[in-house]
Amino acid sequence: MRLLVTRPREDSEALMAQLVALGHEPVASPLLEIRVLSGDDLNVEGVQALLFTSANGVRAFAMRCAVRSLPALCVGDATAREAKAQGFQSVNSASGDVVALSELVVSKLEPEAGTLLHPAGSKVAGDLAGMVEAAGFQYRREVLYEAIKAMELADTVQSGIRAGNMDGVLLFSPRTGAAFAQLVDKAGLREHLTKVRAFCLSDAVVEQIQGLPWKSVRVAERPDQASLLAVLDT
Repeated sequence: MRLLVTRPREDSEALMAQLVALGHEPVASPLLEIRVLSGDDLNVEGVQALLFTSANGVRAFAMRCAVRSLPALCVGDATAREAKAQGFQSVNSASGDVVALSELVVSKLEPEAGTLLHPAGSKVAGDLAGMVEAAGFQYRREVLYEAIKAMELADTVQSGIRAGNMDGVLLFSPRTGAAFAQLVDKAGLREHLTKVRAFCLSDAVVEQIQGLPWKSVRVAERPDQASLLAVLDT
């Protein structure tokens, strides 16, 4: 299948290669641009662990702090791989969403051991803070990057959808789903989606794109990349 990959460029390289290996033709069309914010080195005094909800958070933290000895608790396997690549010595993956990450925190850590630091973007999905604070932990969020929405779909993507040459779209986050829906309407492409399949990481993503006239919508059984790729052939 010819598949539109909407992930930020930093997150899509390995995915593109994997799709090719599976016999698909990926087309990169990042809908979010990751912009790391400048600032002083981060103070991690009193922090017992880092909570990473994206690979972008890992990369942004690595640019602002040289500490790699703190445990890194990651929302999913791709984020965990990035943490290992950045040199973190202790890495655990929740292999799920922020609910799974909060459960991992409770199973691995003790509230009295110190603060939980969440290196994050300017917008976050889910209520990680509320869940870990309800379990008695002290939570601190540091905004280290922002995700800037694309202003329009690339001309080649628009022409491909109009010509019926795009078989599917991979959507990994509610924000990306919402951005895609907005840009489709802006480009007048709504009626052309009847030949396109949507492959979504979670039900939360589906909520953002369900008003579009897709050929079909498939949702990963678990909110991770491997599960999403598994539904491509269903």
